[in-house]
Amino acid sequence: MIDKTFAEHFAVEWISAWNARDINRILSHYTDDFEMASPVIVQLTGGQSGTLKGKPTVSAYWTKALQRNPQLHFALTHMLRGFDSITLVYQGPRGTSAEVFYFNAEGKVARAYAHYAHYTINTQNVFLKTNTYKTIR
Repeated sequence: MIDKTFAEHFAVEWISAWNARDINRILSHYTDDFEMASPVIVQLTGGQSGTLKGKPTVSAYWTKALQRNPQLHFALTHMLRGFDSITLVYQGPRGTSAEVFYFNAEGKVARAYAHYAHYTINTQNVFLKTNTYKTIR
């Protein structure tokens, strides 16, 4: 089980590392062979899997992302703890985003999955997107 102190420390340090734009500090949270999945990987690499594996590969991808986004800044809004995972919800250049991190026994991220908002929900539980409305049942 991920304890509260570990989760809080990870959340603050992960956000701070990204906001400092320090790729080595960012990567220090991950295992050497970790897997990263994101829909943005498909957009930026043209690949079909949306997944990258290993520090060298992800480091190159994230370095390009930092170069393309000189004003990149994340603001943490929520931190959720699971059994062996943490989900961080934050505001970033793509709006509301969430990343789910699965940890190994040594407290390093082995797998991470990024999610980005495409819809907002109003008080009547209606998805809103570019003037398209669908009620949640």
